Amino acid sequence: MLEASMVVVGDEILGGYVADTNSPWLAGRLRAHGVPLSRVHVVLDELPAIDEALQAELERSRPRLIVTSGGIGSTPDDLTYEAVAASLGRDLVEDPIISSRINRALEWTADKGVEVTDAFAWHLKRMARIPEGSRLLAADAGWAPGVAVDVDGGCDAAGATVVILPGIPREFRALVKGVVEPQLLAGRREAPAVAEIEHSLPESALNLTFEALIERFPDVKLGSYPGAPMLVRLSGDPEQVAAAERLVRDELAAFVATPGGARLAAAWTARFVDPEEDA
Repeated sequence: MLEASMVVVGDEILGGYVADTNSPWLAGRLRAHGVPLSRVHVVLDELPAIDEALQAELERSRPRLIVTSGGIGSTPDDLTYEAVAASLGRDLVEDPIISSRINRALEWTADKGVEVTDAFAWHLKRMARIPEGSRLLAADAGWAPGVAVDVDGGCDAAGATVVILPGIPREFRALVKGVVEPQLLAGRREAPAVAEIEHSLPESALNLTFEALIERFPDVKLGSYPGAPMLVRLSGDPEQVAAAERLVRDELAAFVATPGGARLAAAWTARFVDPEEDA
């Protein structure tokens, strides 16, 4: 089964200046295709940090899709292309499609009266130097098309595919929806079934129920979330999720039907209505 990993590149994220919105959004898109996102790394704009994260994911189970986000601009701290190439033992090569687009941008800049020196052009052309053996996932999707690098046959075989995407959320999402999904994710698996159960008990009251659920349905993913109301989320195979949902609902009904369970539910609910209410 194809699994996915993500490497989010950016000092600004780790510095607390910018929030990463790409990874939770990608997780939802992957889930819709039945592809689990099994790990997310957030790393500095540094070659060793990117290499460490990438190598860790290449060593995990395959087939695997590894998506990177950020670090592919023209400034000196944009190092993702260089880092991926070095990590995979490949050279950087200039892509003619990206290069022609940058040439048009340089001409536009010169037309505005700005002196376009060789040094100025060299930095902008960094965005066209991609890992050798890469392929563009789109030729017309913003400044930075998606770049895919297959390792050991790629994720369509038993290998891995590294997809290098821009960090700007608008461009990231456009490339995932317009290119990555139809080319690399479509037709993989059905999305997992999801059941959500609301209740008015403290989470700890269901621990024995959860233990029984995990024992009987080990392939069903269980999540329990506090709030008003409390929420239990089950996901996985439709038949198993349906059976697990019946188990949880039956246990909830039986517990609340007891005098102690009813009092506990009322007291717990009151805590959210009146924060000073003692449980």
